[in-house]
Amino acid sequence: MQLSALFTHGPGVPGPDGEVEITGLTSDSRKVEPGFLFAALKGLETDGARFVANAIENGAIAVLGAPDVVKKVPKNVTFVASDRARHDFALAAARFFGVQPEIAVGITGTNGKTSVAAFLRQIWQALGHGAASIGTVGVVSSTGSFDLQHTTPDPVELHRILRDIAADPIDHVAIEVSSHGLQQCRADGIRFAAAAFTNISRDHLDYHADFQHYFDAKMKLFRELIHPGACAVINADCDEAETVREICAEREIRTLMVGEKGEDLRLERFERDGMIYTVRVSYGGRDYDFILPLTGEFQISNALVAAGLAIATGSSPEFVFRAMERLKGARGRMDHVIYTDSGAPIFVDYSHTPDALDNALRALRPFVEGRLIVIFGAGGDRDKGKRPEMGKVAADLADVAIVTDDNPRTEDPAKIRKAILKACPGATEIGDRAEAIAHGVAMLATGDVLLIAGKGHEAYQEIGTKRHSFSDHDVALKAVAAMPDGSGND
Repeated sequence: MQLSALFTHGPGVPGPDGEVEITGLTSDSRKVEPGFLFAALKGLETDGARFVANAIENGAIAVLGAPDVVKKVPKNVTFVASDRARHDFALAAARFFGVQPEIAVGITGTNGKTSVAAFLRQIWQALGHGAASIGTVGVVSSTGSFDLQHTTPDPVELHRILRDIAADPIDHVAIEVSSHGLQQCRADGIRFAAAAFTNISRDHLDYHADFQHYFDAKMKLFRELIHPGACAVINADCDEAETVREICAEREIRTLMVGEKGEDLRLERFERDGMIYTVRVSYGGRDYDFILPLTGEFQISNALVAAGLAIATGSSPEFVFRAMERLKGARGRMDHVIYTDSGAPIFVDYSHTPDALDNALRALRPFVEGRLIVIFGAGGDRDKGKRPEMGKVAADLADVAIVTDDNPRTEDPAKIRKAILKACPGATEIGDRAEAIAHGVAMLATGDVLLIAGKGHEAYQEIGTKRHSFSDHDVALKAVAAMPDGSGND
């Protein structure tokens, strides 16, 4: 594609140089090939301007960057100056790859993004659409799945994925949009037909300056990325719902309020029957009853946000609520792994924030006749303030707490556990995660419930700078198989 077509507003693209033919684009100098545009973007740990020479050596024929980067670019290489280089790079990626699914939906919030995206994908598929979801558990569609490094991939990878799945053919896609992805403009250039806000609680304060900055990063989806006339689906039961609605009103974005306080899609009642719920909702002056085969009251909220998005993008309410009866939980989200021979269920969940752990434990309490046992830790090189808060949640809501290692990364695991234990003094400390799971499983008796929290779908554990193969799900199955009374029951 011609360089001038990638930057239609022409930031710094002079005359004939704008007709340079670009064969690819990247912000990683190691991935540059002949004919590429290199985006010299400034990050937290390094500055892409340092690698301009390497990019040119590898074949870059154009460089995008802040105006002062020009001094690092030789005159025989076209320089594109931009005060919003990340934004312009994302738009260039969107133009370069061109094609996107007809309907794209963005989902943001602290908790629930993955479940909402998975439920929405399943609803669309049940209604006959080619549908996919992109996020924490990777890219999932009816034709297969693959993992991603980030919840919201970098713009080049994201727009390449959108082009490829559109050819699958996928015409509907649900995209988790993280605060990092929003702040770094990774989702800029996506033509969102609708967006959703699930909730917000403490997370990622190792990256964002404070909670307000974290919230503001989330709000970029509504302030900038979805267009007037599009629809925002908002969880009306969260404290920030009215603030989000006001932001949308300023930009003439339609809103669909969902939940027990929802004015548009209202949860009228629900009853638990074993591990499923019977639910009644009202929408458009009509009541709808359906069975929801999911564990945990918080999953009702996630499912209704997904239903709201399906309706907001043109699906029939009657068919949407009928499709709810076939929903399956997302991988690693309140996953029921196995029953022990004593009948004790074991769950794996991704809950790695205080609010998510609180929701998970409260969701499981109705199933407990004996003890509610939780195994959890906290990630290293991440928001340290979460650690005592998670410890307090476990102390308040679980009968037995086992504190172990999550992904310690480059921090001392013992110090992470110590920070948690300060607020959870009665907990058992077992650093080795496999040993902790084996210990928790061995404790289980009739009436008990075990929650293994924090890593969910992850098939690895990050220790130091390396990833080691590790699955809570697989380790739990092995621990049950090793029990003296047998191999458990699926």
